[in-house]
Amino acid sequence: MPRILIVEDEDVIRLALRRLLERNDYQVDEAGSVQEALERFDLNSYQLLISDLRLPGAPGTELISKTERPVLIMTSYASLKSAVDSMKQGAIDYIAKPFDHDEMLETVARIIADNASNPPSMPGQQKALQADTSGMIGSCKPMQRLYEYINRVAPTDTTVLVHGETGTGKELVARAIHSQSTRASKSIVCVNCAAIPETLIESELFGYEKGAFTGANANRIGLIEAADGGTLFLDEIGELPLEAQARLLRFIQEDEIRRIGSVESNKVDVRLICATHRDLKDMAHNGRFREDLYYRINVMKLELPPLRERGKDILEIAETLLSRRCEALGRGPLKFSPKAIQAITTYVWPGNIRELENAVERAVILCEGDEIDNELLDIDLELVDISQIRGRKPDRNRSSNNLGSDRKDSRPSRVRSSDPAEDLSLEDYFQRFVLEHQDSMSETELAQKLGVSRKCLWERRQRLGIPRKKSSRSSSN
Repeated sequence: MPRILIVEDEDVIRLALRRLLERNDYQVDEAGSVQEALERFDLNSYQLLISDLRLPGAPGTELISKTERPVLIMTSYASLKSAVDSMKQGAIDYIAKPFDHDEMLETVARIIADNASNPPSMPGQQKALQADTSGMIGSCKPMQRLYEYINRVAPTDTTVLVHGETGTGKELVARAIHSQSTRASKSIVCVNCAAIPETLIESELFGYEKGAFTGANANRIGLIEAADGGTLFLDEIGELPLEAQARLLRFIQEDEIRRIGSVESNKVDVRLICATHRDLKDMAHNGRFREDLYYRINVMKLELPPLRERGKDILEIAETLLSRRCEALGRGPLKFSPKAIQAITTYVWPGNIRELENAVERAVILCEGDEIDNELLDIDLELVDISQIRGRKPDRNRSSNNLGSDRKDSRPSRVRSSDPAEDLSLEDYFQRFVLEHQDSMSETELAQKLGVSRKCLWERRQRLGIPRKKSSRSSSN
């Protein structure tokens, strides 16, 4: 039976959470402060520690340095920045109050399962792993799995297919593979197949002989031949015309190329890495991509997760990009405001890392102080459709049974986890909060509790179809 330690100073919340966990076959102990937890219990004997962020004497983050076990931090909406800081200090995750029963149980079960099969690595080990991936940033589970696959496939000459949305960093993956391979001393030739005109693609890839066509005044080697001894990276290979695909297939099968206008073939020693954002299998079934070529390049497929599915990595990437842009543009150190952090972590980023990088660069150029707000990032928090983040549709039948309504701050909050499927819709919470409290609160009080203006409250009412109830005074007239 998994053991869990709850560190919470509010008796009602602590008792309710204990009963919830015990009903679901967890062995639970409890403490009211960090000091009490350290004095009474062996922290390393538990599978998970659940602690409130704000505790008497010392914050819950103090437990992180006192144990090797995962620490789940509970916090309120107003403590968003502190929650982010706790993640940087090593907290396994954080969950916002008030939280749903099912949400808490799912988060607890996920953390315990993950750490049972994958014990936490030492910080030095994690840094070393990331250092081998040519500047790639992130420690979420999909990225850790990607690092592992890169480390395994890099020493081989196996053909690799990198699949991911536009702007996710597919070229970085290719360069990471090349840098860890036996070909690292040779060059890597990167080719964007979508950027070369269809009429020139074959001559660019395979080269040509003098007199092969009008304008061919001298022999010229192709990009494949230029990569001899090294690595050839074909980005957006799904954009290649069918004719070029046929010639590429022969190069892969025979390790030889023939220049346009030549009667002789030349042997080449090239490691091939391809990348695409398209579904090549579907394209092959529809005749838009050669099926035999697809199976030749799809030997080792690496999936690159989109930015919206990378959890806490998003903020780490944003801060790294901010530091780089400040240095490149000759600016002093800048930081993100709490609203900017909220915008960065909730926006869906359809353009992925490329879009984030552009937004950060624009903000650095326009920033006049030492803090970047969400407006400088050109992200309107009121227009962020939280229900669509991570492709999740709003669940309007979700249980409203909540624990941990934080008396220290009564503003509503969003449950946040590293697993995108576990995000709680802010739109759902907004609607539920308004319907439950509009009879007892004025519009001004509702807006204050929600942390928005009265105008924003009215606009959201209109958008969500929540009519404003008439007051008893007006109804009596």
